[in-house]
Parts: sequence; C-alpha cells; structure tokens
Amino acid sequence: MTNSAGDFAIRIGVQLQPQHSSHYGYIRDAVRRCEDIGVDVAFNWDHFYPLYGDPDGAHFECWTMLGAWAEQTSRIEIGALVSCNSYRNPELLADMARTVDHISEGRLILGIGSGWMRKDYDEYGYAFGTAGSRLDDLAAALPRIRSRLAVLNPAPTRRIPILIGGQGERKTLRLVAEHADIWHGFTNATTYPGKAEVLARHCADTGRDPGTVERSSGVEGRDPQTLVANAEALARLGVTLMTVGCDGPDYDLGPAEALLRWRDSRSGN
Repeated sequence: MTNSAGDFAIRIGVQLQPQHSSHYGYIRDAVRRCEDIGVDVAFNWDHFYPLYGDPDGAHFECWTMLGAWAEQTSRIEIGALVSCNSYRNPELLADMARTVDHISEGRLILGIGSGWMRKDYDEYGYAFGTAGSRLDDLAAALPRIRSRLAVLNPAPTRRIPILIGGQGERKTLRLVAEHADIWHGFTNATTYPGKAEVLARHCADTGRDPGTVERSSGVEGRDPQTLVANAEALARLGVTLMTVGCDGPDYDLGPAEALLRWRDSRSGN
C-alpha cells in the first residue's frame, strides 16, 4: 500500500510559533509545559517576522532558540518546522545542527525547506530568486549537509534525522525520496493521498522503500472533536507525526492535550 508509512509510532508535536511574544520567558514556559504534558516534539519556525497578526509584531530567531530549548528540556525532541535553506551556508547549518544535537544529547530533528516568505528575504538581504531556483539550491545543499555532518569533530551523537517540508511533486518530493527521514507535506486527509502516491513513485525511481519515510502533518481544527477526527483520518492514511500550531504570547496547549489523550486512548495506554 503506497500510502503506508511503515511501523512508526504515533507522535504528537507542537509548533511553538515564535511570534507575538515580546518576552522570551513565555516561550521558555511553553516548551517546558510541552515536555511536562508528554508532547513528543517541539518545533518552532525559521522566519524573521510574524506570519499572521501584526506583520511587524514581536518575533524571535529560530536556531538560537533551539539551542536554548536543548538546555531547557531533557526528553522532548526539538527542531524547526522548517529551517529555510537560503539563510545559512549548508556546512554552517550542519555544524549548528551538530552542536544543538550535542547540547540536547541527541534530540534534534533537522527540519529544512527551500523557503518562501518574500519579506524575510527582502528585509534581511537574501536573494529571493524563484521557487525553482530555491529548490535547486536545496537540492545542492542536502548532500553538503550530510557530508559535513560526516566529518565534524566531535561527530553528532546520532544520525540526525532530516525532515523536509513541502509538497511539490516534481522537485520537493523527489528530494524527500532521496534525502528525508521525515516528510512534512503541509497536507490534510484530502490532499495527502495524492501527494503520497507521487512520493511512492519517486521512491521507486530511487530504489527506496517508501515505508522508511516517516509521514508528518499538521492537524487542522481547534476544538477537540474536530482535532481528533482529523488526526484519526490522517492516522488511517499512515501519518504518524501529528503537529498542532500554538501562537504567542499565551501558547494554549489545549489542542495538544486533546491529541495526547486521543493518541494514548488509541494505543490502549
């Protein structure tokens, strides 16, 4: 079955969006609460300005925050959903990832994508290019990241899992088949099956078992009934990493708690 994602256990993620919090303490508290309630993965994102609400509102940077999370937690996995490939030299990004991997004692997920937010590029002086050129840059960067990880001293504590975000059928899903441990397709239960079929074809072309790619998705809805229904639909399709977004400054973890209850009841815990 091409939509199958192997034997991965269902995990619950929270994306703590680093926007609209003028004091880092709110985010520190939120990531600790995520760990306390049993969330499996805490993500942030790699932007320089809020994606919604006040476009010039408060916002914090991604990777320095991940370094802090590595010290502020002890169990939960951490990562960006996702890093923008355009913002850092690939060898530097590999070294940053290796360092956070060590600080966290092996809990980093290296999320990466080709980038899309025009304002980030323009305000910080990066060349925006085109969607195609940014994907070509990502294709060139991924082998460089793996090569640099292989020669760093000290080496990473584990083979750092790479999560690729995106759903473009010709280039992005080919990169997932070639390089990703986890695929976050920004899909839902309606759009996921078609994209999964395309990924399966790319896996066949590259000689990879599609079941070795863990499937990740956001879960739509805020009320518990809608969330659980959407999560169940995704799980039936083979998605195992389910993530809800959480906005500052309050970082309400109610949706995450609902998904954790669903996950635990589903597994019989």
